Amino acid sequence: MFNSLNKENIIADNNFNRWLVPPAALLIHLSIGMIYGFSVFWKRLTEVVGQQCADNITFFERIFITSCDWKMSDLGWTFSLAIVFLGASAAIFGHWLEKAGPRKAGVAAAIAWGGGLIVTSLGVYTHQLWIIWLGTGVIGGIGLGLGYISPVSTLIKWFPDRRGLATGMAIMGFGGGAMIGSPSAEYLMNHFSSTDGGVWQTFLIMGTIYLIAMLLGAFGYRVPADGWKPSGWVPKKKTNKLITNDHVHVKNAHKTNQFWFLWVVLCLNVSAGIGVLGVASPMFQEVAVNVFEQGQIVAIAAGFVALLSLSNILGRIFWASSSDYLGRKNTYFIFFALGFLMYVSSPWAGTTGNIPLFALIFCIILTMYGGGFATIPAYLADIFGTQHVGAIHGRLLTAWATAGILGPMLVFYLREYQIEQGVDPSQAYNLSMYILAGLLVIGFISNLLVKPVNKKYFMSKSELDKERKLMTSSNSRSVKTQSSNVGLQKLILPIAWMVVGIPLVLAIYNTLDKALVIFY
Repeated sequence: MFNSLNKENIIADNNFNRWLVPPAALLIHLSIGMIYGFSVFWKRLTEVVGQQCADNITFFERIFITSCDWKMSDLGWTFSLAIVFLGASAAIFGHWLEKAGPRKAGVAAAIAWGGGLIVTSLGVYTHQLWIIWLGTGVIGGIGLGLGYISPVSTLIKWFPDRRGLATGMAIMGFGGGAMIGSPSAEYLMNHFSSTDGGVWQTFLIMGTIYLIAMLLGAFGYRVPADGWKPSGWVPKKKTNKLITNDHVHVKNAHKTNQFWFLWVVLCLNVSAGIGVLGVASPMFQEVAVNVFEQGQIVAIAAGFVALLSLSNILGRIFWASSSDYLGRKNTYFIFFALGFLMYVSSPWAGTTGNIPLFALIFCIILTMYGGGFATIPAYLADIFGTQHVGAIHGRLLTAWATAGILGPMLVFYLREYQIEQGVDPSQAYNLSMYILAGLLVIGFISNLLVKPVNKKYFMSKSELDKERKLMTSSNSRSVKTQSSNVGLQKLILPIAWMVVGIPLVLAIYNTLDKALVIFY
């Protein structure tokens, strides 16, 4: 079984159907994407004990205390830690993944993410915040990083004719994870609510389910042989100066200005969107408190979170596919310009009590947030080539790790500060939205500065050939052992897509059903 994890043992022959790989990627990304739905847990976790901590209880003491409830800002560090370790693990293990292959990385991701949530359930059960941080933030965060990058370079190589679509499919599930996970978590917590809130049971069950689903996805990964191209596809003559046919080694990518401009582009686009996602449920509850009945708000807020997740997932496919025609640079110009208008408009929508408009604004924001994630791997492949795009993408995700602290903490702590100054909770997010809009202006400028890479950073043909030999030990025997049964593939293909498609369709239906209350 362990040999089946090695890259040289999962190389497909020419009869393999490349459309079998996206469902495998979706199984993993739909699982790890639940990190976006963690705001569903925050309110309940601040009410487990039923008594607030005294003002003289320090931050360090709250990490270990069991006699009073945690603050939402303390819990927010769980999300930030997870994103930090996502970026760190993606950067550290990106080059290893290119050598080890996506299947081995997918199995490691399954153990870390599923196991991390199980550890988190122990932290909730014992009311130890540090265990929650360890489970979801550290262990789970490593699983997020490995799971996130495991399909990216693989799908780019399977779909050289549609890079944007490929990265959209690779990362689509990460945006949709909360759309399935948030209502599922809400259902489980309500089911077990008679026994101390039902949160620890929910983490335990979901961690086990995600572990199994991700293992199934990992064993569905296959990689193409070097030089493989889709049947009948002829590369178009290059017309865009930003798209290269050469390749930059991962060890040299960070030496270029382009890497750091794109790092800023991703960091600021993510900081803005992730700041909203981290507080989506409580923000909606506080803004809509005078519009809906108290008994409705929690359920409707869960629907709002799921609606944002739907926007996230649709944006990943729409914007990434559109970037194949618009160009990656132009696509990011749209993100920053339109995003700026949306952020500066959101406080007005919230202040006037126009909840449908408020929800619509954030849905548009989340399409561009998700689209930014899905478009950046193709942007990197255009700029640096495909040979090391997975490893370079992994290193660029340190920008996400930075944004994972910058965005949520900016929103969390500004909210608490303004409430302490007497600002109404429904207005406590306005300043944050204006600051996030300012970050997008800087992102616009950074994207403007992206130019083609200097030729001195590209690998020579001999260096490229040597690198390809180092990256795989494939031979005719290993390819032969992975020969594809065309008839079996025809049977498996619809089943694989139904496995990921049915939960997505049901989640979309459930999301729209709940969202109708917001727009009624």
